[in-house]
Amino acid sequence: MKSKWMNVGGLLAAAAVTVALSGCIVTPPSVRPAYAAPPGVVYVEPTYVSPGPGYVWAYHAHYGWGWHHPQYGWHRGWR
Repeated sequence: MKSKWMNVGGLLAAAAVTVALSGCIVTPPSVRPAYAAPPGVVYVEPTYVSPGPGYVWAYHAHYGWGWHHPQYGWHRGWR
């Protein structure tokens, strides 16, 4: 009788481990332009991660694509 309960306990433990270790794979969200680029401008993906909260990937007429913050301006000194 003891072995029957040990088998059930082992199955329950294996099921609990399987449920605990199974899950979905989470990927970071893709960066998309905050607005449509002007006609004739090709969208370029960022080459590095956002420098901080509040920055959006945007197009600058002179410098091209870059990170822009509404309060701090362009990342890496664009004015």
